[in-house]
Amino acid sequence: MRHTLYIILAATLLLVTTATHAIEPLAVRDGKVVEATTGKCQPLTGVSLAWHHFADQYYNADVVRTLVDDWHAEVVRAAVSVELGDGILKNPKRAYKALYSVIDECIARDCYVVVDWHCHNIRLEEAKEFFTTVATKYGDKPNIIYEIFNEPEYQTWEEVKAYSEEVIATIRAIDSDNIIIVGCPHWDQDVDIVADDPIDGFDNLVYSFHFYAATHQQENMTRCDYALSRGLPIIISECGGMNHLGQGVVDFEWWGRWTEWARENGVGWIAWSLSDKVETCSMLRHGATPHPAEGGWGVHDLKDWSLLVMASLHQEYILNNEN
Repeated sequence: MRHTLYIILAATLLLVTTATHAIEPLAVRDGKVVEATTGKCQPLTGVSLAWHHFADQYYNADVVRTLVDDWHAEVVRAAVSVELGDGILKNPKRAYKALYSVIDECIARDCYVVVDWHCHNIRLEEAKEFFTTVATKYGDKPNIIYEIFNEPEYQTWEEVKAYSEEVIATIRAIDSDNIIIVGCPHWDQDVDIVADDPIDGFDNLVYSFHFYAATHQQENMTRCDYALSRGLPIIISECGGMNHLGQGVVDFEWWGRWTEWARENGVGWIAWSLSDKVETCSMLRHGATPHPAEGGWGVHDLKDWSLLVMASLHQEYILNNEN
């Protein structure tokens, strides 16, 4: 399996895509993310950058170019650290510089970008200030997707819902139509609970589900099936092939089951994460790239996990261009 994977990815790295297409505005209709003008289902697939406070060397144009042109990512997620380390609460200048570098290049490359408030706690006023700033600067660009709460941990849906309604209203006062991703309780697992009591009064909302294939299996897929049956729009805004701690071996079987499930149900996914941290879920080998990182990595720079993600993205690219 691993030998085959390396062969596939070696060929993929040689494939250069130079054609670009104007970005399509997105909307949420009948429980799916679609192109707003045509109504065509648009389940975006892509890569998440790591928490910016320890990996902002990858928040640059060359990395975005590599992910979009070489890896065939349709969306890049910028995980803006909030509370940890030198996050935005401590060093906003650093956070906005990193974020804007990614957004600007995604716009230039006709790629969607998820602006992720990467926090596990409710920080209402700080979140409203952040999304006011981003929406004011970029809200007229169809590339922008707002993720307003990454992985609520212990908060109830009632608490998350109340927080989300205020942040959504803040964004909608500036940006009336770009998609907003709403977090779900318990690390974005409880989509079944949310499906019974979704947010009303706003358009173009989608709810986040996260999976790590070696941990989250049939029980979690059943929850998602229930949520979809209730009409809840879902996006897998973060996922991995290993266990929920980002460690251990990659479960190829369940990664394949999840990506096949996502394709069959028109659900997008974003793989975690682009960094060289010493953990299974970090896609680059430790020390493989200089500071700042410049993209264009060779197979020798990549872990098995990143090779699997690249193969999956390449498969989605081929299937999308056949249709």
